[in-house]
Amino acid sequence: MCFKLTMKDMGIDLGTANTLVYIKDKGIVLNEPSVVSKDNVNNKIIAVGSEAKAMLGKTPDNITVIRPLQDGVISDFDMTAEMLRVFISKALAGKRATNLRVVIGVPSGVTEVEKRAVEEVVRQIGAKDVYIMEEPMAAAIGSGLQVDQPNGCMIADIGGGTADIAVIALGGIVASTSLRHAGDRFNEAIVQYMRKQYNLLIGEQTAEELKIGIGCALVSVSEDEFKIETTMNARGRDLVSGLPRAIPITSKDIFYAVQESVELIIDSLKATIEKAPPEIAADIVINGMVLSGGGGMLKNLDKLIEERTGLSVVTAENAFEAVAIGTGKSLANISKLKHYAGSKKDKK
Repeated sequence: MCFKLTMKDMGIDLGTANTLVYIKDKGIVLNEPSVVSKDNVNNKIIAVGSEAKAMLGKTPDNITVIRPLQDGVISDFDMTAEMLRVFISKALAGKRATNLRVVIGVPSGVTEVEKRAVEEVVRQIGAKDVYIMEEPMAAAIGSGLQVDQPNGCMIADIGGGTADIAVIALGGIVASTSLRHAGDRFNEAIVQYMRKQYNLLIGEQTAEELKIGIGCALVSVSEDEFKIETTMNARGRDLVSGLPRAIPITSKDIFYAVQESVELIIDSLKATIEKAPPEIAADIVINGMVLSGGGGMLKNLDKLIEERTGLSVVTAENAFEAVAIGTGKSLANISKLKHYAGSKKDKK
């Protein structure tokens, strides 16, 4: 089936951990890990996305698995371009990437140089018009927040590489913080905890599985929770014997592992509110805040933030897809899109 011209509007969430593509009238058509594997001998791409991620920690010397985005920015320009070519081709069902009008989400802390690098990558793959939108604005639109109203709203988009926190009013970001400490750091913290606490060396994928499966930001809500959702096996190498080993890990273990990382995000939330004008801060007290992104789905994170800030906190229904949906929906009104993409009063 050939896509019509009106279906060439595309939104891209170019994430450190995952890349999502939204096409008008189709919704999310692609959700793949931002991972590429290549042959070191001839420097050719072997696999992209899920197939490449499955190779992490398992490759021989002649194969390298690369995550071309680190901490929310492009660390390998060529690999990012190749990855996007593959993803957009999949999203368009193999049709040529012509007459594309693309909005791409980037962390709020990226520099103008980094924004131009992202735009150049997207233009190289055939995009005619490219708009760069900061991820918290895209996430707010995708979560259904009324970003054009004078009443302020607040969102924290916690992805793989960055946690982007923003207070938004009248279609612009009034105050924001971009913390390069998010889901990937949760994984690293779990790896370090397992090494220190259990003398067990686990891989990045195992750490991510533990985080998603039994991760918890607050364990004191109800002791009954741990009678229901208690353990998950962690498999790795015993650092003492050197042999493979599997041990049961509880939600409390993951809580202790990610505690420091979660505290950093909460401190950034508080700092962002402090930067907002008093009238808008008053709106936030009434309206509360929204969590989005994969990291925002960590169990009980909303309850912990409520406990620490006194704000009402909800997790977006489409938390993982919010940025991609927001970039796509923003194309419905180009004049507003230009405002969304260009308005910023405060940056950290």
